[in-house]
Amino acid sequence: QVQLVESGGGLVQPGGSLRLSCAAPGTIFSRAVMGWYRQAPGKQRELVAYITNGDTITYGDSVKGRFTISRDDAENTVYLQMNSLKPEDTAVYYCNAHVVLQYTSDPSDFWGQGTLVTVSS
Repeated sequence: QVQLVESGGGLVQPGGSLRLSCAAPGTIFSRAVMGWYRQAPGKQRELVAYITNGDTITYGDSVKGRFTISRDDAENTVYLQMNSLKPEDTAVYYCNAHVVLQYTSDPSDFWGQGTLVTVSS
């Protein structure tokens, strides 16, 4: 089983910043598309951002210009730098690894346990 370990959530005031981290096993990280999703109470899970192993990046419309995703292949870690946070960014943030495992042909999705980000004064 692939385990993703997230850290960095917490309480921040509007306009503040937080950085989330997600560590993945080295056996899959270099081949995986790594992403962040979030789910607010009563809402569906939505894409925040993802980054491919070729460093192609996609952001959800609501975070463009404020959030930055990056990956460190040496540390097997993906980061989400969140700036200019708004109350509507409050959600549980989940790390995702989308990868074709060895000896398989279809991609699999693995999820972290989630980390809560609360933006409030």
